[in-house]
Amino acid sequence: MGSDMALTTDSLHLVAETDAHEGPVHAADEGALYFTSLPTGGHSAIRRLDLRTRAVTTLVADANGANGMTMDREGRLVVCEQGGLDSPARITRRDRATGAAETLADSRRGRRLNSPNDVVVAADGAVWFTDPSYGHLQGFRPPPELGDLVYRLDPASGEPDVVADGFDKPNGLAFSPDEDVLYVTDSGTAEVIALGPGGRRRFAATDLPDGIKVDAAGRVYVSASTGVRVFAVTGPGFPDGIKVDAGGRVHVSAASGVLVYSPAGGRLGEIPVPGAVNFAWGAPGLLYITTDTAVWSAELGA
Repeated sequence: MGSDMALTTDSLHLVAETDAHEGPVHAADEGALYFTSLPTGGHSAIRRLDLRTRAVTTLVADANGANGMTMDREGRLVVCEQGGLDSPARITRRDRATGAAETLADSRRGRRLNSPNDVVVAADGAVWFTDPSYGHLQGFRPPPELGDLVYRLDPASGEPDVVADGFDKPNGLAFSPDEDVLYVTDSGTAEVIALGPGGRRRFAATDLPDGIKVDAAGRVYVSASTGVRVFAVTGPGFPDGIKVDAGGRVHVSAASGVLVYSPAGGRLGEIPVPGAVNFAWGAPGLLYITTDTAVWSAELGA
């Protein structure tokens, strides 16, 4: 990718017209893409797109406001379920064959999660997720009992620990290839209001230590010499989905498409898919992008 990389329209292909919103997950073993549907009144489905036939089927019709998803080391879906007024917000693990769910976390020390948004699974099996209060702001969740935070769920303890705060609305998250940097997109509405229409949002990179620090109160935090730093600003619109490729390049969705940055934060170019919400790596050099109305594929030169 050069310093001004932009794909031509010949490199973009419409895969399927469907209400693909969030959580795209590529399942290479079955040639499929899983995604969550555009939410209606806090409800959304988990759907499966067969990449060979382009057929779309429903795995879970009402998935408790499912949003971001990823796949764990055993090939199961890990799902951010935003919940509702009468159903808990939670992180679940779902079987790809049956859709059956197992709750991994729905609270932090007895206080209910807000509305989990995005999730990644680290090499050690720990589940990292963001938990902004969008559900309450959008009217389908009770008032928040916790802050807008980033958590790490240890598979052994089963208790989510706070690893990053200070964000307005933490949204997407992704690790660098060696997992020493965690990138978090901040799509806080306060920044939009302050900057007005067309305002620019930021996303941050948090340098992670070899170990995780626990304070006297038992809270777990990320700490490093450089702490939290602004990595880049995006615009127009707010950043949402984020992924890092094997070369350390950071890809983040915005209103105009998927923006591409060097590991140092320099803008490399853009994949022009207006309305891009989130995306997932497919085969090497292939990116699948959801836009609320369709799934697109982009062939990258790296």
